[in-house]
Amino acid sequence: MIQLPKDILGLKELSAEQIQHILDTAVVCKDIFKRDLKKIPTLRGKTVVTLFFEPSTRTRTSFEIAGKWMSADVVNLTVSSSSVAKGESFVDTGRTLEAMGVDVIIIRHSLAGTPKLLADTVSAHVINAGDGAHEHPTQGLLDLYTIREKMGRIAGLKVAIVGDILHSRVAKSNIYGLLKMGAEVTVVGPPTLMPRGIEQLGVRVEHSLDAVLNQVDVVNILRIQLERQQRGYFPTKKEYSKLFGVNMERLSKAGNDVLIMHPGPANLGVEIAEEVSVHPQSVITEQVTNGVAVRMALLYLLTGGGSKDEILH
Repeated sequence: MIQLPKDILGLKELSAEQIQHILDTAVVCKDIFKRDLKKIPTLRGKTVVTLFFEPSTRTRTSFEIAGKWMSADVVNLTVSSSSVAKGESFVDTGRTLEAMGVDVIIIRHSLAGTPKLLADTVSAHVINAGDGAHEHPTQGLLDLYTIREKMGRIAGLKVAIVGDILHSRVAKSNIYGLLKMGAEVTVVGPPTLMPRGIEQLGVRVEHSLDAVLNQVDVVNILRIQLERQQRGYFPTKKEYSKLFGVNMERLSKAGNDVLIMHPGPANLGVEIAEEVSVHPQSVITEQVTNGVAVRMALLYLLTGGGSKDEILH
């Protein structure tokens, strides 16, 4: 039987077999969506805490739904009203949660490496919900799941990741996951938003979106992090959109079966046109749905889940 590590800190640490196991388990979890009563007793008696030091809607809510659908007790800890705001150290907060019998802690933090510090401190399972510009493993997993579900495979596909590669934890997790599952990855963006030496990970680097659109099976469009643009990584939003924005004209140059993805929230009219976001080739809403299934699978597997056949019983 394939075992996962105690903690899910990034896809860099997972093997292809472990990733495959998570995706296969998520397929079973997604069957729950078809039920009128979306509630199973699988995680009854388990306690899950979300600890978010950065804003989140999709990730935090989908973890909460995943836990509640599987009958876990889910506690959302608001940092601004916790003892952290009174000066309690981050490590002490983790130890306090552990003393309360928490089974899983889901953490998002602006500093890379924070989830690992927590994981090294507590015996509870830790899931990284995004740490700085390091990784966002559950987003990477749901993207892999969506690609496999829509395309029937991952191995051999050509995937373009477009946008702010420099600051994107989503890009890093996608790169690690896609390469391990046998895809070819091209990162596309302006030189100022491209990490130095990124090609050493095994990806191809391009600075022209038009040069690759008709060569790829999947286009994963990253959110431009406007909060960082006071540092002048590109001249204007209008110019970025002109060179790297995916609009209907650009979509017409791609293949008729190319998959359009975006982790959300999108800056409509900047990195992606509104018409493209709702186009039949877009799977953005499916990504959100699949995020719940993938997070259900992780909670199940980390807390001692065995056979996939046991999930629904």
